[in-house]
Amino acid sequence: MDAVVWTPDAERRARSNTQRFMEIHGIATYPELVDRSIADPEWFWDAVVEFLGIPFRTPYTRVVDLSRGKPWARWFVDGHINLSEACVDRWAASDPDRVALVAEREEGGEPTRLSFAELSDRVSRLAGALRNLGVARGDAVAVYLPMSAEAVVSFLAIARLGAVFIPIFSGYGHEAVATRLTDPKPKVLITADGFMRRGRRVDMKEVADRAAAEAGGVDHLLVVAYAGRDDTPWVEGRDVEWEQAIAAADPVAAVATEAEDPVLIAYTSGTTGRPKGAVHVHGGLTVKLAQEGAFQSDLRPDDVLMWTTDMGWIMGPWMVVAGLANGAAIVTFDGAPDHPGPDRLWELVDKLGITFLGISPTLVRALQPHGAELATRHDLSTLRGFGSTGEPWNPDPWWWLFRDVGRERIPIVNISGGTEIGACILSVNLLQGIKPTSLGGPALGMAADVFDDSGKPVRGTVGELVVTEPWPAMTRGFWGEPERYLRTYWSRWPDVWVHGDWASVDDDGFWYLHGRSDDTLNIAGKRIGPAEIESAAVELAEITAAAAVGVPDEVKGEVVLLFCVPAPGVVGDDELARRVSDRVAETLGKAFRPKLVRFVPDLPRTRSAKIMRRVVRAVALGEDPGDLSSLENPQSLDALAEA
Repeated sequence: MDAVVWTPDAERRARSNTQRFMEIHGIATYPELVDRSIADPEWFWDAVVEFLGIPFRTPYTRVVDLSRGKPWARWFVDGHINLSEACVDRWAASDPDRVALVAEREEGGEPTRLSFAELSDRVSRLAGALRNLGVARGDAVAVYLPMSAEAVVSFLAIARLGAVFIPIFSGYGHEAVATRLTDPKPKVLITADGFMRRGRRVDMKEVADRAAAEAGGVDHLLVVAYAGRDDTPWVEGRDVEWEQAIAAADPVAAVATEAEDPVLIAYTSGTTGRPKGAVHVHGGLTVKLAQEGAFQSDLRPDDVLMWTTDMGWIMGPWMVVAGLANGAAIVTFDGAPDHPGPDRLWELVDKLGITFLGISPTLVRALQPHGAELATRHDLSTLRGFGSTGEPWNPDPWWWLFRDVGRERIPIVNISGGTEIGACILSVNLLQGIKPTSLGGPALGMAADVFDDSGKPVRGTVGELVVTEPWPAMTRGFWGEPERYLRTYWSRWPDVWVHGDWASVDDDGFWYLHGRSDDTLNIAGKRIGPAEIESAAVELAEITAAAAVGVPDEVKGEVVLLFCVPAPGVVGDDELARRVSDRVAETLGKAFRPKLVRFVPDLPRTRSAKIMRRVVRAVALGEDPGDLSSLENPQSLDALAEA
């Protein structure tokens, strides 16, 4: 069993938001706080609102109402709160000159900086521009932009009006964009003329035009002159220039939205069928994300937060709310984290004074072969924490980030939740200490558990990650598909959310994830998560990434196919395949030796760097891979099929 490898010193513990909260409420230890937050959620979430000063224009009369059942819980009943007001207005009034937003572009140069006063002005004037275009409370507005200041301003302005924000991943093609426009029927689509990605211009306007034509119902395209093109296609009467619209608009005050008013529809891809539109609301999303920023990331007004993400993934809105609701500055970056060189991410930390940096295990595995010296030659002294999400860690890259890059000074705050969660189920907290690759335990207020096949809690063995009580940020269902929502998460056991992840808890109470439960392999009657097989493979310096999938076998029922990405300069030959196979067998036992090891230049992954194993398996079996709209690198499928 791994030991705790990092704990906060006395000064950092005393300054932490969690410790200060515990002292206010007379709670002696962090485990005691976790237990009380789960046992008495009405006390906890009410105390969080007070501790963080989250502004409810009209106070709520009840913290939670379960009269419709747990899947349809209502939070902060009768309260009025606007996400935009909670993130911007109170800081613009109390500390207007403090930096709120820093926007860095792939081309470099001087970043755009907005104070809270300037951000407030931009947000309120864009809200006015949208109102001039006919957007009213409850209407949908889609945003298809690079990760930029304009994307953040759009989110906050839409929320300010009481409209519903539909974020769309900046790397999508027209079909994927159109799919996300079809059901909510946004009146306005905000897009850009284009942006640079890995040194090449991405022409977003053409994609937006095709998507709007296919989906129908879009009255206006509000276009940011982001790339400075002089050849942008234009539809007179429909298309509106961003700066001109803002200049002509009067500022708009935040609408007094109800806590249960929708603020965001976040689309997430499923294994089959159309993407699911997870509905989130002003009250629950604001309070839960503000709490996570304060208690998990320990953010304060002097922090600078950056997560390598896109507004089309839940971590984009997470960064905006978790950062700004705590008065911290946030950083957007529209480029690739390893372009033009593999040290670009570390350069940004140095240049912008980032204090909390969110990444993914896959990104770390991609940077690791280039060496820690690329990171340590930059000044990383401002960094107080790494954030991590998206997939389970392999030990070797975790240790590389913690020991070689962070010099055992910078904790890795590993979190896990999902688009439908709105936030986290599991999270490291600094007061608990950190074990390699662990997720710490249940995030505060989250009644998480691990169930066996019969629905009984288990410890010391792998089981299904579940949540037994509702939480404020949970999705209010899938847009237009309530039965699909119930079937997906609430149908296996009564009043239990089954998340679809394998999890385990060690003897010290530290939690671990082992991959998606629908990815689980069953080899000769022995169940194993693909992450364990992949971890064994990437322990070899010659392998940077791996995906293990199970395929049918007449004798064993299922056997392992292992697809590996060799390190730069390494040839994926039969000798390396034998070594990979031997390493898996030595680490996990002969029963789990891969049937085949194949080498590919890349694996199918999302922009957030999550490897899509279901796609790997489908291609290997010649089956329909389902929804591919979230793939960043569809070209990887050709090499995968050949392998």
